[in-house]
Amino acid sequence: MKIYNLFPRLAGPLDRWQPHLERAAAMGFDWIFVNPIQKTGKSGSLYSIADYFQIDPRLLAPKSSAAPEEQLRHTVAVAERLGLRLMIDLVINHCAYDSPLVTTHPEWFVKDGEHIAHPSCMQDGQEVVWRDLARFDHGHTRDPEGLYGYCLKIVRYLVGLGFQGLRCDAAYQLPAAFWRRLIEDTRKFAPEVVFVAETLGCSPDQTKATARAGFDFIFNSSKWWDFSSPWLLEQYHLTRETVPSISFPESHDTPRLFAETNGNLAAMKQRYLFAALFSAGVMMPMGFEFGFRKRLNVVDTRPSDWEPAHIDLTGYIRDVNGIKSRYAVFHEESITEVLNYPANPAILLLWKAASRNHGEALIILNKDPWQRQQFVAKDLYELVQSRAPLVDVSPEWPLEYLPTPFEYELTPGMGRVLVSC
Repeated sequence: MKIYNLFPRLAGPLDRWQPHLERAAAMGFDWIFVNPIQKTGKSGSLYSIADYFQIDPRLLAPKSSAAPEEQLRHTVAVAERLGLRLMIDLVINHCAYDSPLVTTHPEWFVKDGEHIAHPSCMQDGQEVVWRDLARFDHGHTRDPEGLYGYCLKIVRYLVGLGFQGLRCDAAYQLPAAFWRRLIEDTRKFAPEVVFVAETLGCSPDQTKATARAGFDFIFNSSKWWDFSSPWLLEQYHLTRETVPSISFPESHDTPRLFAETNGNLAAMKQRYLFAALFSAGVMMPMGFEFGFRKRLNVVDTRPSDWEPAHIDLTGYIRDVNGIKSRYAVFHEESITEVLNYPANPAILLLWKAASRNHGEALIILNKDPWQRQQFVAKDLYELVQSRAPLVDVSPEWPLEYLPTPFEYELTPGMGRVLVSC
């Protein structure tokens, strides 16, 4: 999966989405992920849904006479003509605190004393409570069938609008048995629907338990890797054989990378290349390609927040996505190892071998996005298992010939991508 995250509050009404869809298709993405589009509660947060069966009026074309659902289906049809499939957030771990469900079905919610509980999480040792949200009680509700049936109805509605993928928000907070049943029942009427579990922030054991519930993909934490610590590969191998994962260089929940790196173009290229080739899937939010600095906000972002392009990475992203599409070793959770390279600690050597398909890859990455770094290898074939010819398929300045011994000065953040053919 190569996913472009179209953030609805930044894109604006549905009749303005086509240029973004066309740009995503031109960059080689095959999926569009859209954050929630349903009517929100008073807080205005995309993830504070008050009515699951009504599209947010702010997304409707002001001059269109078409019904809201028809406007959305038209947008889906435009995407499909461009070769794109659409995925949407499935938010059923909570709803808006001012949703009518709170009064019509109080038995569906977790109680905090006499009041309905808000969901919360720990950030930097502090508990963060979302007071605009009401937490569904999937584990102990007195009416499990009623709550389950309502959630299945939401899925039917979204699938009926044309969405072929569901990103399940905070999936680890719901019982695995619930997901297993929901996925199985959905595939009885929509066998093509892809289920993706949002598992960021949970423990490795929670991630593995969620992955086993029948999901097609999960998200990994490679965005925060320092290219050295062992934790990422440990997590990767914990779930690799159970479910493939999706990497991202930034998301709607993180600061903008261009702002984080003080406008370092090399760091942007480095992180996208790594995200795209590390795991089976990759996702990128809109604006990354232009170096946007302003963080996406689920409440406050508006179309007026669209920034002038600071950079233009559309061609580079297209080329990286093309590498991912052409070589099977990047289509799966390949066997992946960090190879020892004591000659220069600023160089990452990442070896990948396909388990379902054929082929190997060797990624030589300059960890340093500010300085050039030298890489020297006596024989590149000592770093791979196959004796098939290695070919340089790097997105920038690929080499037609790989000499032995091999020596190359990598520019800041540069990655060389070698594959066996």
